[in-house]
Amino acid sequence: LEKHISIQRQLADLEKLADLSEGEFASAVSPNTDLQPCPLCPEDKFKACYSHKLHRHLQNLHWKVSVEFEGYRMCICHLPCRPVKPNLIGDQTSMKMGAHYHCIICSATITRRTDMIGHIKRHVNKGETESRYIAAPAPKSSLEVLKEADTDVQVLPNYSTPQKTDSYFNPKMKLNRQLIFCALAVLAEERNPLECLDAFGATGIMGLQWAKHLGNSVKVTINDCNENSVTMIQENCHLNKMKVVMNSKEEDDCDETMEEGEENIGTIEVTKMDANIIMHLRSFDFIHLDPFGTSVNYLDSAFRNVRNLGIVSVTSTDISSLYAKAQHVALRHYGCNIVRTEYYKELAARIVVASVARAAARCNKGIEVLLAVALEHFVLVVVRVLRGPSPADDSAKKIRYLVHCQWCEERIFQKEGNMVEENPYRQLPCDCHGSMPGKTAVELGPLWSGSLFNTGFLRRMLFEAVQHGLDEIQPLLKTLICEAECTTLKQFSIHGPTSQNKQEECGVFIKTPDTSTDYFVVHGKRKSNEMIRNATKRQKSESNAEHPAFYYNIHRHSIKGMNMPKLNKFLQYLSQAGYRVSRTHFDPMGVRTNAPLAQFKSILVKYSTPTYTGGQAEGPVQSTEGAQAGDYVQASVDDKSGNTEISGCSSCILFHYAVAT
Repeated sequence: LEKHISIQRQLADLEKLADLSEGEFASAVSPNTDLQPCPLCPEDKFKACYSHKLHRHLQNLHWKVSVEFEGYRMCICHLPCRPVKPNLIGDQTSMKMGAHYHCIICSATITRRTDMIGHIKRHVNKGETESRYIAAPAPKSSLEVLKEADTDVQVLPNYSTPQKTDSYFNPKMKLNRQLIFCALAVLAEERNPLECLDAFGATGIMGLQWAKHLGNSVKVTINDCNENSVTMIQENCHLNKMKVVMNSKEEDDCDETMEEGEENIGTIEVTKMDANIIMHLRSFDFIHLDPFGTSVNYLDSAFRNVRNLGIVSVTSTDISSLYAKAQHVALRHYGCNIVRTEYYKELAARIVVASVARAAARCNKGIEVLLAVALEHFVLVVVRVLRGPSPADDSAKKIRYLVHCQWCEERIFQKEGNMVEENPYRQLPCDCHGSMPGKTAVELGPLWSGSLFNTGFLRRMLFEAVQHGLDEIQPLLKTLICEAECTTLKQFSIHGPTSQNKQEECGVFIKTPDTSTDYFVVHGKRKSNEMIRNATKRQKSESNAEHPAFYYNIHRHSIKGMNMPKLNKFLQYLSQAGYRVSRTHFDPMGVRTNAPLAQFKSILVKYSTPTYTGGQAEGPVQSTEGAQAGDYVQASVDDKSGNTEISGCSSCILFHYAVAT
């Protein structure tokens, strides 16, 4: 193929084209004229002129706005080689719609220069760095091979930038992939074989890990709507010695490339269709959704055909909206009103769970939240599906609004019911509305008000992580188990705090897919009925004791000029006061406790020490000790200006004290 005349190396080449076309023009007009036409403009747009004017025209109109690639310049072209919109007629057609660029790689016509630059960059990121007019496409050696969890994947250049590559691979999401793998491994122990779907495969790394480590216990389907991604997934399957199934036909190409004596590890089905379509057409036991951005567009399809007691895992990466940086986007996608709070990560997790619960309820299904994690780059929610209108109603009742005080950061879920509250501020334990001017609280939500963790499922995930050697995820799982039980890490036991003997500690709970019976399995053998009943009672008692909602940041509520106690010491002080307490994975300095905020602050102040003695007030340390929420207390502050009295409720006295000092 010959390149278009608008693609040249130098400006002189364009002038040579003008000299060639001059002969044709001169013969048509008059044999003795010196006028030269433009080779890239029609005659009605640019009439023939003298050489110096033509040079200025080519330089200013065509050459200066060209796009450079591999030594070639793609100049703007005004010839009628691009179809224009039919609603434009006459001179308006050639003036506004005729200008375009010709791509040197794929010969496409692009109207805007910025679009042409982006078009060329996409070719470069896909490895198509050489023009089809010059040489063949880039060789496959430009692909980079990465390894994660004994799985090799080929990736394209700029693989970590989703806007610049079709097959996106983020190494920072390794923790997310390990969490999902452990959840799938636990489900694979309950039913066998297991049909699982990775709806957005990209490079296929997640589905490859499932098939490689879980073997015949899972039937993996990797889907992607992008043709280049599907090709990449097939190549990665062959790279990991996996047999590929496309449209119920096996590809045996990988068998020919294998050495003698090697066998396929497993079979993976690769499909190319929209994620909503494949989830509408087929049923699965395990579905993972990880689109680029929000996942609300795929939740209805995910819950339509998922099997009973199956698992749906949702990864949301639109953290700008979930973390209250773009509040209007959160309102548009999730229908939630949110503000930036100290517990914004847990707020994001409850927003996603609420949207998942609403989508499941529309399909007459309820959910049981097994896991909800919000880290720096993603929000992961793993739920078990419970079929029937009764579980759907129970899940829908747990979606409530949250009342949040903007003065003292106290928060509480609204009471269940549809009656209008005469004074919503009465629901808050604090008395900021009575002591502060104006409106002091906001209504956030709707949010999920139930538990975010299932202790038994997390313990089984930890067991699977130990079995498969996933060391990086074990500290996080231990923190999640302590958070679910609201205990400190010192009280943590891998077998649970209520185990009766060593033989019982080695067991795990297994729930069969056909019934709701929980079996206690020890080394593959079922225990007696008495042991099963005891284990079931223990599991029910653990599930009834839900962890407290939300957490407090110890730095957020500290007082200026006071040295706080160490976090672990502070946890001990709260526990000695009779409150449940634990750390949280949402915030490294967060404390999850059922203590009211007033008591939280009073204990924090009690065990804090002043940074200096001169001019430091000790009034709040003594006066607020033992004060309940809403109690009217007084404190005197001694500073350099004299004595100052502060009065108010115990939940606000510390704020006044901080301002006074």
